[in-house]
Amino acid sequence: MVLLRSLVFYLGLATATLVFVPLGLLLLPLPFATRFRVMSRWSAFNLWSLKAICGLDYQVTGIENIPRQAGIILCKHQSAWETLALQLVFPAQVWVLKRELLWIPIYGWGLASMAPIAIDRAAGMRALRQIVAGGKERLARGIWVVIFPEGTRVAPGKRGRYQPGGGMLAAETGCPVVPVAHNSGYFWPRNSLRKRPGRITMAIGPVIDSRGRSAEEITRLAEEWIESTVAQLPAPAPPA
Repeated sequence: MVLLRSLVFYLGLATATLVFVPLGLLLLPLPFATRFRVMSRWSAFNLWSLKAICGLDYQVTGIENIPRQAGIILCKHQSAWETLALQLVFPAQVWVLKRELLWIPIYGWGLASMAPIAIDRAAGMRALRQIVAGGKERLARGIWVVIFPEGTRVAPGKRGRYQPGGGMLAAETGCPVVPVAHNSGYFWPRNSLRKRPGRITMAIGPVIDSRGRSAEEITRLAEEWIESTVAQLPAPAPPA
């Protein structure tokens, strides 16, 4: 039954994608904030259907920690769920992502329409410079920048190496850094079709003031808060 519900959810997600991608292309002449407000309804629909079909809901703590100024979100990456939820929790935003995602037919076109910072992860320092240059430009326009510092999805209980791009961007701009932790990987496992019913918890941490701090210190502070918080978030009981 869980697998069947999950397949129905994906059918709805695919249908919504076919509707929103052409819409995103038509909206390109409009200001980014307007486009984001419209296109984030795709995420709202998918989170609604995830709850209605799969019984998977979520709760957010620490919303009061979100500053008014556009900043840098450093978020734990366990599944695709957080890419949906962040769009409803935070203001207009762009993501740092691997450029290969833009090559996916239809879905990639929709991603490209939302001005992501697409990098070649194998490019080393050149990729870091892309993050800093692209991030500066977006932040100057009042657009938030979302970075998954581990670079890829990591299963619950595991920790990837935190990359320095987010810390470098923060140190260069002095913009606030908001760490985000969650336990989505228990319910939406990586490389699995099944969506387990329950409630995901997303925790938003206190702002890290990047002014006067090095990229290394900013990255370390974010990693310490994220990993210590993830360890405290509840794991669901094993299925009967």
